[in-house]
Amino acid sequence: MSDFDRESMLEMFIFEMAQLIDQLEATIVQSESEYNMDQINEIFRVMHTIKGSSAMMMFDNIAGVAHSIEDLFYYLREENPEGLDFKRLSDHVLSGADFVKEELAKLQNGQQSDGDGTELATAIDKFLQQIKGVGGPVSEAPPVASTHANPEKAVTAGENMHKYRAKIYFQEGCEMENIRAYTLVHNMQEFATDISHVPADVIDESTIPLIRNNGFMLEFSSSRDYSFVYDHLGATVYLRELVLEDMSAPKESPATSPADTPDDSSSDDDVAIAEAPASLPESFAATPAPADAATSAADASKKAGAASHMISVNVNKLDALLNLMGELVISEAMVTQNSELDGLQLESFNKETRQLRKIISNLQQTVMQMRMVPLSATFFRMHRIVRDMCRQLDKDVQLDIVGEETEVDKNIIEHIADPIMHIIRNSIDHGVEMPAERKERGKPAKARVLLEAKNAGGDVLIIIKDDGRGINVQKVLAKAKANGLTSKPDAEYTDKEIQQFIFLPGFSTNDQVTAFSGRGVGMDVVSSNLEIVGGTALVDSAPGEGTTFTLKIPLTLTIQEGMSVLVAGAQYTIPIANIIKSFKARPENLFTDPSGNEMITERGEIYNIVRLHEFFSIDGAVTDVCEGTLIMLENGEHVVCLLVDDLIGQQQAVVKPMPKYFKKVRGLSGCTLLGNGDISLIIDVAGFFDK
Repeated sequence: MSDFDRESMLEMFIFEMAQLIDQLEATIVQSESEYNMDQINEIFRVMHTIKGSSAMMMFDNIAGVAHSIEDLFYYLREENPEGLDFKRLSDHVLSGADFVKEELAKLQNGQQSDGDGTELATAIDKFLQQIKGVGGPVSEAPPVASTHANPEKAVTAGENMHKYRAKIYFQEGCEMENIRAYTLVHNMQEFATDISHVPADVIDESTIPLIRNNGFMLEFSSSRDYSFVYDHLGATVYLRELVLEDMSAPKESPATSPADTPDDSSSDDDVAIAEAPASLPESFAATPAPADAATSAADASKKAGAASHMISVNVNKLDALLNLMGELVISEAMVTQNSELDGLQLESFNKETRQLRKIISNLQQTVMQMRMVPLSATFFRMHRIVRDMCRQLDKDVQLDIVGEETEVDKNIIEHIADPIMHIIRNSIDHGVEMPAERKERGKPAKARVLLEAKNAGGDVLIIIKDDGRGINVQKVLAKAKANGLTSKPDAEYTDKEIQQFIFLPGFSTNDQVTAFSGRGVGMDVVSSNLEIVGGTALVDSAPGEGTTFTLKIPLTLTIQEGMSVLVAGAQYTIPIANIIKSFKARPENLFTDPSGNEMITERGEIYNIVRLHEFFSIDGAVTDVCEGTLIMLENGEHVVCLLVDDLIGQQQAVVKPMPKYFKKVRGLSGCTLLGNGDISLIIDVAGFFDK
């Protein structure tokens, strides 16, 4: 096998194993108190796939751990023992999942998978023996060859052999069908002999279109019964269709045909058959499947349906496409806003540029949608965090998730998983009281943590709220003062300002170092990770009632629709998503409140006025509110009116990162390049409300 093939297989292995581990954790966390038979079968199938794929890739340490868990769930499936400690069972399986994730992380970073899973596998085997001692007679485990065993030894000699014929179709768009077929054949060596297949040389890339169009055809012998073979082949990743026939059974016995038969009734391509003319017939008869096999096929079909039109694309390719999209937007602006066109009457040119702008806008939306992913996967991982912490801290916490379907840019989602995790850990460790203490305070013994996501203009708000003891502002202020973080008298600090100290590096109010806190590492990760993606974190706490963390992150980091405005001769860009309307003020609607704040009434409502030139200390701007233009901006539930000199017009803004010395400037989120080559600063609307 060439290095390229090995690299492709490794990339596919890491991707699919990560998906299986996420699926495994979801199954366990959802029903830890008690497993039903469907969940036991699901976990068995996942571990069987992980074991086979790892063995094929020669990662024996991963295969060994997966094998132990597979044996455990094989026994549970066959014997259904009573009096099982489901929490201990979950602990063992999640430990195995953590081991696999650690090894996958090494492989992804170009390192060797050298973790020793022997101790973990031994602990799982010991737990299995304890269950067998309580659960009654031990059934025979499925015959499993060692990771590199001779396939002839995988089947006990003298057993009744069955001759099987199978045809497999992979899901459209799954890619690398030849490698998937190779993996399938390798995994079959545990229970099958005399394996022949068409195409014969599956590792050759030229066989991909043959497998994709005609399916992958197999003949083999096995001592295993029909249901076992069907379940094993049915567990193939990205399987779309499976046709299985027991040729040694009487003719009246049923063969199988899955749902979702491909839309081609013709016989298989002559080219595929010519490769091995003696191996397989041109087509398989499709007769009714046994009830259990048909049910499995129907379930697999439902799962396959959602992904049948999906393909995996390398994120680097999407990044490159997005960068080219940004350059295209800038180039279009440079052409259409070229100063040499000023004063020229170019009706045809203007018409064609409008059409070009429309096409570019549609293309940009398509590219952005390709990069948007829901927060559901990131949110659901938090169930595991809550579960583990409750087990170790003897606390009882329920995690409620709202708005997990909210979508954000792929690059952003990679930077917010850690902040969310650290805040939830902090809420459970610091905020949530022990059950006995909660009862004394008149609270339910089970604490609640809310994880919510929602759109707010051009931003996404992620809210983490607990009903714990809240933040002790006096303790936080004392700690900040001891660390030299304060810059003014204690009395001048508001509670919100004091609460923001917890995001500073090295800050911790825990007197003791625990597994979860006290090292001063964690909450500062929240602010540093959010800074990378242009986000901010706010905290609001009420003593005895709980704490609310709000993470504000941009919907995307790249291209935004913006309104260009003029202030003192300089252009600024305001995100269109935050603009309600623009209007001219009337003198009779202006007034000043007792605190000296400028206000305006508009259609029966009262709003604050913020002068952009005063906010940024700019000289030479329009100072008379009635001469300038007011832009009504919203941020969540709050509204403010921003005074600018004039409106220039709407345009697409390719967001560029700000230099480091601008990072702390309130009210700016980035900059963009104008068509004439000038730079326009992008307004961060939330900055006005923070102040």
